[in-house]
Amino acid sequence: MVTREVSRSAQGVRVGAGRLVAFGGLCGLAWAAGLRGFMAQVAGEEAGVEWVGTFAWILLPGVLVGVLLGWAEFLRRTGGRPHWRWLALSPLLFAAVLTPDPLGVLESGVGGGAIGVPVYGMLGGYAISGRGRLLPRVIAGAVAMTTVPIWALTVGSFAPHLTLDTPAGLWVALYYYSFMALLMIACAIPHRPVVQSS
Repeated sequence: MVTREVSRSAQGVRVGAGRLVAFGGLCGLAWAAGLRGFMAQVAGEEAGVEWVGTFAWILLPGVLVGVLLGWAEFLRRTGGRPHWRWLALSPLLFAAVLTPDPLGVLESGVGGGAIGVPVYGMLGGYAISGRGRLLPRVIAGAVAMTTVPIWALTVGSFAPHLTLDTPAGLWVALYYYSFMALLMIACAIPHRPVVQSS
C-alpha cells in the first residue's frame, strides 16, 4: 500500500514537472512571437522575416527561457534544489543567442536590446518577487520602471512613426510595456519563496 502511494506520488511529480515545463515553453513561444511582432512594428517598412533571424534567434530562445522558468516553478513548488535559483539568469539566453559577436553590441541597437530586455526583466522580477531585502528590491524596481520613460523619450529618435502622440505609437508603447511586465512577472519565479512540503 505504501509503495503504491509513493509510486503515485512520484508519477504526480513527473506529470507536474512536464506540465509546468510545457506550459513555460508555450508561454515563452507566445511571448517571443509577440516580441517579434513588436520588432516588426518598430522596424516599419524595413521589417523582414527570415528563417534564422526569427526562428533561431528569437523564437527558440523564447521557448528555452520559458522551459527553464517552468522548470524553476516546478522546483519552487517542490521545495527547491541546490543552486536552483541560478535559473533566474535564464533570460540571458536572449543575449547569448542574439549577440554571437560581443563587440557587435557596441555597433547596433539590436545587441543592446538583446541585453537590455532580459536585464530589465530580471530586475523587475527580483523587485516583485517578495523575497530578499527591501532596499535592493526597491532599487531594482526603480531601475526596471525606467523602461517606461526611456521608451517614451527615445522612440522618436529611432522610430519617428511611433511617437506617443500617434495612435500607432501609443499602441506599440502599450505593446512594449505589457510585454516587459509579463517578462518581469515570469522572471520573479526563481526568486519567489519555495513551497515547503508538508
